[in-house]
Amino acid sequence: MALAGKTLFITGASRGIGLAIALRCARDGANIAIAAKSVTEDPRLPGTVAGAAAQIERAGGKALPLPCDIRFEDQVLAAVDACARRFGGIDICVNNASAISLTGTEDTAMKRFDLMHQVNARGTFLVSKACIPHLRKAANPHVLMLSPPLNLAAKWFAPHPAYSMAKYGMSLCVLGMAEEFRGQIAFNALWPRTAIATAAIRNILAGEEGLSHCRKPEIVADAAWHILGKPKSFSGNFLIDDNFLAENGVTDFDQYRVDPAKDLMPDFFVPDDMPPPPGVSLKAVS
Repeated sequence: MALAGKTLFITGASRGIGLAIALRCARDGANIAIAAKSVTEDPRLPGTVAGAAAQIERAGGKALPLPCDIRFEDQVLAAVDACARRFGGIDICVNNASAISLTGTEDTAMKRFDLMHQVNARGTFLVSKACIPHLRKAANPHVLMLSPPLNLAAKWFAPHPAYSMAKYGMSLCVLGMAEEFRGQIAFNALWPRTAIATAAIRNILAGEEGLSHCRKPEIVADAAWHILGKPKSFSGNFLIDDNFLAENGVTDFDQYRVDPAKDLMPDFFVPDDMPPPPGVSLKAVS
């Protein structure tokens, strides 16, 4: 129950990885502020802030649903203030919200370019900035970005330069802020080795069949839980989910597969020099 009574401000927590992190922390009895745009149900993107709040309460946490579009400073400041007033402060900020468009240069509309940079890079910077005054007052403050290791290999940029630039912007926040606030607030990045079974995977990348080649969001949630329980001196790290879980005693990775009979789909941005933990394979379980 490492996070019992801790207050988390999580962006994009109405579904997917953000919600999985919220539910894992709720099992400890944490307070969760859900900052997300989704107020009404969308068949393609199931999940709302109210629905997520109900799940968090059932899991054992306390929830505060906060409709919030992190592109807008006034909405972020109001949401952060509401969280701090409701729960008496903020211990943890999780920057999970993200926008994606896997298009090449000529096929990327500038409206889509702007959206990705407003949500991913600027949104992460803004939410972190707004939370910092509250985090400074916490006993063991953490900021966690769902963003990749900083590997500037051209293969990660050529297929979709705009998305890669925006996503790496989140990681650059970790690089800079971890040093800027060293000894005061922990800043870390977490990234999945494989595709994760979310609406984004189904709608953008691989369809329903593609989900069977994914791991469940719970693998990222479990890794995040271990990070957030570390002392604030644990900072400036760029972590891959299965490697970090293995370092923290997890040995059963098949539990996270959607379909053990299918090969796992590797995610973007995982460096070649960061192989899976010993004994862990992305191949189908025979």
